Amino acid sequence: MISTVAVMSDIHGVLPMLEAVLAERDVREADLVVVAGDIASGPQPVEVLDRLLAEGDRVRMIRGNADRELTALRRGEEIEVPDDVTPWAADQLSTEHVELLERLPHPLVLAVEGFGPVVFCHGSPRRDDELVLVDAPMSRWAAALSGLADDQMTVVCGHTHMPFVRLVDRRLVINPGSIGMPYGRAGGSWALLHNGGVSLRHTHIDIDAAVSAVVQGSTYPDRAAWADEYIRAANSDADAIAAFTPKEDRPT
Repeated sequence: MISTVAVMSDIHGVLPMLEAVLAERDVREADLVVVAGDIASGPQPVEVLDRLLAEGDRVRMIRGNADRELTALRRGEEIEVPDDVTPWAADQLSTEHVELLERLPHPLVLAVEGFGPVVFCHGSPRRDDELVLVDAPMSRWAAALSGLADDQMTVVCGHTHMPFVRLVDRRLVINPGSIGMPYGRAGGSWALLHNGGVSLRHTHIDIDAAVSAVVQGSTYPDRAAWADEYIRAANSDADAIAAFTPKEDRPT
């Protein structure tokens, strides 16, 4: 059985941050690395996918909503996208990359020692784009986790770009945060599941060097502004929570 899993999410096509996290000793020594979606939609989509593929079977990837948007665009579907980088990134992908993203599962259930069956997802187990914040009401969490089996007591999700660990009616919910687009704290956030315990980790990196590497290593026209906003974490966690909290969940 798997005893140690390193979890990362929301890489969003930022290669230097991915490289820094993959170089962490506990990531290198983990039995498995799970990437919880939104992998390639960013300034270095091909480089990030190829780097993950180079890790072989020790990396398992899950579909995120942005990954689904990339493949939809490549298939010629008319969809709304939240930014300019997504259609640009879709155009960079090879046919093989598109087919890879289309094959990604959501959710993915793996037996992990000390946890039992762990449900790895992006937004929530039922939807890759469901946005549930750490402070969401219990009713919203209950709906998001509805349909889970009685023995599925651990859920790992992404999508909000903010790390947390919390209990939801006895279920343990873990969000590793974001590698490439963190809200609130620059650097790569990830999580380690080991023998029944969870630790939130943070990889420090020279942010100026990371921004420079993206600017030099991408042809996305607005890469400098994108890197300054997202790699430098210009958006705080408070900003993100205020923007993402549904109207009905806000205090009156």
